[in-house]
Amino acid sequence: MKLAAIVLAAGSGSRFGGAKHDVLLAGRPAWRWSTDLFDEMGIPVILVGPLPGGVGGGERRRDSVAAGLDAVPPITTHVLVHDAARPLISRPLVERIVGALEQGAAAVIPAVPVTDTVKRVVEGVVVETIDRTELVSVQTPQGFAIALLRRVHEQTDDDVTDDAALVEAAGIPVKVVAGDPENRKITYRADHYIAEATVRLRGETDG
Repeated sequence: MKLAAIVLAAGSGSRFGGAKHDVLLAGRPAWRWSTDLFDEMGIPVILVGPLPGGVGGGERRRDSVAAGLDAVPPITTHVLVHDAARPLISRPLVERIVGALEQGAAAVIPAVPVTDTVKRVVEGVVVETIDRTELVSVQTPQGFAIALLRRVHEQTDDDVTDDAALVEAAGIPVKVVAGDPENRKITYRADHYIAEATVRLRGETDG
């Protein structure tokens, strides 16, 4: 298996109020945390976005993934797709995803159980409380056989929030492995504060 990682850092961060992949955690930009981990694990990184060494992204997330796919080394057989706005991924999490790929899964996602009560609301009124027993929150990195990911990208131009949705739409099983509650996505300012607190609790510093 020849693995590469596509790290997406092309988003505008409209809800955050700026480029969230650029915020500092212990002196390092958020995007560097995941790229440094992949480097330490010997996984080649394709950075997508207006950053040093990055390739140009697209208007939509899936367009940025496609740009990353075009830039991976030709020998690549499997790829990890990761959001730079999730800086606190861990080696054990990556190893769980890679392990599932090595065991033959064509698509793998990490997920954590939904812990909040979930309700469906229409025009400001609750119409249903949803059973959360089988619900999960999905994270990145997500792992794929690269031939499969390229094929599902070619089959539709639908906009999606993650690549696993394209695989699901093609009727191909997606393997789920345990995610990491600390692998939060920085979407709002409060998420940045939580990430900073997590870094301090871990005792991690710059370098």
